[in-house]
Amino acid sequence: MEIPAGTKFALRAVVLGLLVSAGLALGHAQISSFSHIIVLVQENRTPDNLFQGLCGQQGSLCPNPYDLQNYGFNHLNQKVLLQEIPLGTIDDPEHTHDGFVALCDLDKKTQRCTMKGADRIKCWGQQSSCSYTYTDPSDVQPYLTMAQQYGWANYMFSTSQGGSFAGHQFLFGGTSAPSAADDAAAIFGDRAFPFPAALGCVALEGTYVQLITPNGLQKAYPCFEHNTIPDILPSNVTWRFYTSNGRGGMWTAPNAINHICQPNKPYGGQCVGTEWVDDVDLSSQDVLTDITNCNLRGMSWVVPTGQNSDHPGFTRNTGGPSWVASIVNAVGASTNCDDNTGYWNNTAIIVTWDDFGGFYDHVAPPILPMPEGDFQLGARVPLLVISAYTPANYVDNNQQDFGSILRFIEQNFGVQEGILNFADARATNDLTTFFNLNLEPRVFVPISAPKDANYFLNDKTPPTDPDDE
Repeated sequence: MEIPAGTKFALRAVVLGLLVSAGLALGHAQISSFSHIIVLVQENRTPDNLFQGLCGQQGSLCPNPYDLQNYGFNHLNQKVLLQEIPLGTIDDPEHTHDGFVALCDLDKKTQRCTMKGADRIKCWGQQSSCSYTYTDPSDVQPYLTMAQQYGWANYMFSTSQGGSFAGHQFLFGGTSAPSAADDAAAIFGDRAFPFPAALGCVALEGTYVQLITPNGLQKAYPCFEHNTIPDILPSNVTWRFYTSNGRGGMWTAPNAINHICQPNKPYGGQCVGTEWVDDVDLSSQDVLTDITNCNLRGMSWVVPTGQNSDHPGFTRNTGGPSWVASIVNAVGASTNCDDNTGYWNNTAIIVTWDDFGGFYDHVAPPILPMPEGDFQLGARVPLLVISAYTPANYVDNNQQDFGSILRFIEQNFGVQEGILNFADARATNDLTTFFNLNLEPRVFVPISAPKDANYFLNDKTPPTDPDDE
């Protein structure tokens, strides 16, 4: 997946030439590391589904530099063209572990996915497939602008082959295993039952997470105990988890970590731990207020409401591109925070999607060796990397997964990469190719979007869950 060295050199030369022509001169290192990292977690899309607009009107920009494809194959090896749908489609493909297994259509001889089984992924409540689709580019223009102005990853994969519960656990702590010993034994949490009951350490008795194990499916109460990224951050690095999913939501990853939640009773209680009370914010839009008021923590995770999550199935779920743009614009507009340095000059913004959502994607994920291969890696998901030190139109061709994000967090804050010994140890890259700290910080250009920060700050619509699995 690595582009040839000569091509990479030529690409960087062109990028640097464009920067210089725009009046951006090279200089001494502006910062040695970022003071702030924001991870924005959207829902349920693949590059082929959400980013076809990067290909250009005639498709001349794909597959090179963007590895996108507007067709696929079914299990009969018949070519299937992707059909355009609106971002707010009501069609919701199955995106459980079973859905991934169907899409993968594993070749047992080579142990590689053929990606020819998406026609076997059913739409929720329907009998036909709705996986072979792509999103109307006009509905996601802010995303396209961010990809073109900053960094795009061709080969970013969800670490897990499961859905939201697993994806959010991997992004927060590097594993969806109940414990470190379970991670070493390749025992990983997948779906939670019943839905939509409260999950994590405040779940009612009888609630369970389905475990994918080398010995078949098992069950466990969804209160886990292992280290997460906050546990390995230096003491001077603060963190906050923004979510409107509420107490006990599966998308609020700290809910499922016992030493963070510290439930006040064995079942059906509340998280009362000091870290949870201080660092979990139950209003996603507070991230905009904190940026404006210069209260941004060193490390932030941001989970949107369902209306802004990109998840299909509800016609109202169209706010995602504007939601993400509003946060990027708030950081870009910050000039007086951090002793008048401004957040734009010392913040890295990472945007990814928690799982493939049941949508088709043509790139076969690199399945890890067994026993982890029963659950890792999952299907390809989009990744945008945004900062003042990310060259415009940068396209990265390294293999990335959620562990790469964790390695970047560790590297940036001076922590040994892979120290959790979970996905961060299994990943092979750390996203540092997206940044050149020897560049003068780029002047921020606002991202145009239909809705701005004021809309989200004043939106009184009751928040819905980011997903419906």
